[in-house]
Amino acid sequence: MRYDMHIHSKYSHDGSLEPGKILKIARKKGLDGVAITDHGTIKGALKARRERRYMRDAVDVIVGAEILTDIGEVIGLFIEEEITSTDFECVIEEIKSQGGIVVLPHPFDEIRRSSLHPRDEHARFVDCVEVMNARCRLQKFNEHAMKFAVEHDLGMTAGSDAHFADEIGNAGVCIDGDIKKSLLRGKVRIFGNKTPILRIMLSKLKSELRLVE
Repeated sequence: MRYDMHIHSKYSHDGSLEPGKILKIARKKGLDGVAITDHGTIKGALKARRERRYMRDAVDVIVGAEILTDIGEVIGLFIEEEITSTDFECVIEEIKSQGGIVVLPHPFDEIRRSSLHPRDEHARFVDCVEVMNARCRLQKFNEHAMKFAVEHDLGMTAGSDAHFADEIGNAGVCIDGDIKKSLLRGKVRIFGNKTPILRIMLSKLKSELRLVE
């Protein structure tokens, strides 16, 4: 089964996609599941899960959120309540208390100011590292993430970080069996290609325009 583990809906400040549309596109692209991980909220993921009930042959929905902490972004997967903290360790505690998985998205990306650049002491807080993010402009950022995951025996995940429809499925994981167990046990295969730079620039422009409104 193929899962894109990092997608943004219109509930992200720089997103544009309706949650239900994400599911329809994902199915057309041959995905079996998606993790909707909006900035600072699980609203998009919850709405997608509700709409899924009325769809025929709908893809699986993982509820998540991408949280900006005091040292950089963290993704919580398999959560059911909003994360209210911004302190790194408190965010981890909130995710874990819900039985969620802690993921470091696009770590070591030197271009994104929001990226968390983990040190060795941070590894004990983390379950998985996003080792393929389709929006990382330089492949060395993904390679550095892979190295960190291997050195600290952490699980690996991947995602498109999609903000537009045509980005969905640009990266993800292939698994056999339960997705949560596969991630925690490191039983995944990574796939993906980089997103064209124009798409990334359009997303950044959209975000800046929203801030002006």
